Amino acid sequence: MNNTELEKNKAVINQFDEACIEQNNSAVLDELVSDEVINHASRPGTPNGKESFLHFLSALHSGLSEIKVKALHQVAEHDLVVTQKIISGKHTGNLFGVQGNGAYISFEAIEIIRLENGKYMEHWVQSNMAQVLGMSSDH
Repeated sequence: MNNTELEKNKAVINQFDEACIEQNNSAVLDELVSDEVINHASRPGTPNGKESFLHFLSALHSGLSEIKVKALHQVAEHDLVVTQKIISGKHTGNLFGVQGNGAYISFEAIEIIRLENGKYMEHWVQSNMAQVLGMSSDH
Protein backbone atom coordinates (compact mmCIF):
# COMPACT_ATOMS: atom_id res chain seq x y z
CA MET A 1 0.00 0.00 0.00
CA ASN A 2 1.45 3.40 -0.92
CA ASN A 3 1.43 6.54 1.22
CA THR A 4 -1.53 8.02 -0.64
CA GLU A 5 -3.68 4.98 0.18
CA LEU A 6 -2.57 5.06 3.82
CA GLU A 7 -3.48 8.76 4.05
CA LYS A 8 -6.87 8.00 2.49
CA ASN A 9 -7.47 5.34 5.15
CA LYS A 10 -6.60 7.82 7.90
CA ALA A 11 -8.97 10.34 6.33
CA VAL A 12 -11.83 7.78 6.51
CA ILE A 13 -11.27 7.40 10.26
CA ASN A 14 -11.12 11.16 10.76
CA GLN A 15 -14.29 11.65 8.72
CA PHE A 16 -16.06 8.99 10.81
CA ASP A 17 -14.93 10.65 14.05
CA GLU A 18 -16.17 14.07 12.98
CA ALA A 19 -19.39 13.14 11.17
CA CYS A 20 -20.48 10.13 13.20
CA ILE A 21 -19.06 10.48 16.71
CA GLU A 22 -19.31 14.26 16.97
CA GLN A 23 -22.43 14.84 14.83
CA ASN A 24 -24.22 11.44 14.94
CA ASN A 25 -24.62 11.48 11.13
CA SER A 26 -26.05 8.06 10.24
CA ALA A 27 -25.89 8.76 6.48
CA VAL A 28 -22.09 9.14 6.66
CA LEU A 29 -21.92 6.06 8.89
CA ASP A 30 -23.77 4.14 6.18
CA GLU A 31 -21.20 5.31 3.60
CA LEU A 32 -18.12 4.49 5.72
CA VAL A 33 -19.10 1.25 7.47
CA SER A 34 -19.48 -1.96 5.47
CA ASP A 35 -22.63 -4.02 5.82
CA GLU A 36 -20.29 -6.96 6.61
CA VAL A 37 -18.34 -5.14 9.35
CA ILE A 38 -17.34 -7.14 12.44
CA ASN A 39 -17.24 -5.12 15.65
CA HIS A 40 -14.98 -7.01 18.04
CA ALA A 41 -15.87 -4.45 20.74
CA SER A 42 -19.56 -5.43 20.86
CA ARG A 43 -20.58 -6.85 24.19
CA PRO A 44 -22.39 -10.20 24.25
CA GLY A 45 -26.13 -9.71 23.89
CA THR A 46 -25.79 -6.40 22.04
CA PRO A 47 -25.99 -5.82 18.30
CA ASN A 48 -22.96 -6.49 16.12
CA GLY A 49 -22.19 -5.36 12.61
CA LYS A 50 -23.27 -1.93 11.41
CA GLU A 51 -26.11 -1.95 13.96
CA SER A 52 -23.53 -1.98 16.80
CA PHE A 53 -22.13 1.37 15.62
CA LEU A 54 -25.63 2.87 15.46
CA HIS A 55 -26.38 1.48 18.93
CA PHE A 56 -23.18 2.95 20.43
CA LEU A 57 -23.62 6.35 18.80
CA SER A 58 -27.25 6.56 19.89
CA ALA A 59 -26.26 5.79 23.49
CA LEU A 60 -23.33 8.22 23.35
CA HIS A 61 -25.50 11.06 22.06
CA SER A 62 -28.24 10.28 24.58
CA GLY A 63 -25.76 10.84 27.39
CA LEU A 64 -23.40 13.49 26.05
CA SER A 65 -23.81 16.82 24.31
CA GLU A 66 -21.13 19.01 22.73
CA ILE A 67 -19.14 15.89 21.78
CA LYS A 68 -15.62 16.43 20.48
CA VAL A 69 -13.01 13.94 19.28
CA LYS A 70 -9.31 14.74 19.38
CA ALA A 71 -6.87 12.35 17.73
CA LEU A 72 -3.63 12.20 19.73
CA HIS A 73 -1.78 9.68 17.55
CA GLN A 74 -2.64 7.87 14.35
CA VAL A 75 -0.68 5.18 12.53
CA ALA A 76 -1.63 3.43 9.29
CA GLU A 77 -0.08 0.25 7.95
CA HIS A 78 -1.43 -2.09 5.27
CA ASP A 79 -5.23 -2.07 5.75
CA LEU A 80 -5.16 -1.04 9.44
CA VAL A 81 -5.43 2.37 11.10
CA VAL A 82 -4.69 2.71 14.82
CA THR A 83 -5.85 5.88 16.53
CA GLN A 84 -5.41 7.02 20.11
CA LYS A 85 -8.13 9.57 20.75
CA ILE A 86 -9.92 11.49 23.45
CA ILE A 87 -13.70 11.79 23.29
CA SER A 88 -15.21 14.49 25.47
CA GLY A 89 -18.57 16.07 26.05
CA LYS A 90 -21.02 17.44 28.57
CA HIS A 91 -22.65 14.59 30.52
CA THR A 92 -26.26 15.76 30.29
CA GLY A 93 -28.21 12.51 30.03
CA ASN A 94 -28.14 8.81 30.72
CA LEU A 95 -24.86 7.37 29.40
CA PHE A 96 -24.82 3.57 29.59
CA GLY A 97 -26.87 3.65 32.79
CA VAL A 98 -25.04 6.54 34.46
CA GLN A 99 -27.16 9.68 34.83
CA GLY A 100 -25.51 12.93 33.82
CA ASN A 101 -24.81 15.82 36.14
CA GLY A 102 -23.87 18.46 33.56
CA ALA A 103 -20.13 18.03 34.07
CA TYR A 104 -17.71 17.76 31.16
CA ILE A 105 -16.08 14.35 30.92
CA SER A 106 -13.37 12.87 28.73
CA PHE A 107 -12.36 9.33 28.05
CA GLU A 108 -9.50 7.88 26.07
CA ALA A 109 -9.84 5.22 23.41
CA ILE A 110 -7.34 3.27 21.36
CA GLU A 111 -9.04 1.98 18.27
CA ILE A 112 -7.92 -0.34 15.49
CA ILE A 113 -9.88 -0.27 12.26
CA ARG A 114 -9.36 -2.61 9.31
CA LEU A 115 -10.55 -0.98 6.11
CA GLU A 116 -11.39 -2.39 2.72
CA ASN A 117 -12.24 -0.14 -0.23
CA GLY A 118 -12.54 2.85 2.10
CA LYS A 119 -14.98 1.17 4.50
CA TYR A 120 -14.76 -0.17 8.04
CA MET A 121 -14.51 -3.98 7.89
CA GLU A 122 -13.31 -4.76 11.43
CA HIS A 123 -13.20 -2.71 14.63
CA TRP A 124 -11.41 -3.19 17.94
CA VAL A 125 -11.29 -0.66 20.78
CA GLN A 126 -10.02 -0.31 24.33
CA SER A 127 -11.20 2.66 26.37
CA ASN A 128 -11.40 3.93 29.91
CA MET A 129 -15.03 5.07 29.58
CA ALA A 130 -16.28 2.66 32.26
CA GLN A 131 -13.64 3.94 34.69
CA VAL A 132 -14.47 7.58 33.91
CA LEU A 133 -18.17 6.88 34.52
CA GLY A 134 -17.40 5.02 37.75
CA MET A 135 -18.73 1.75 36.36
CA SER A 136 -17.23 -1.66 36.89
CA SER A 137 -15.25 -2.89 33.87
CA ASP A 138 -17.88 -5.50 32.95
CA HIS A 139 -20.37 -2.80 31.85
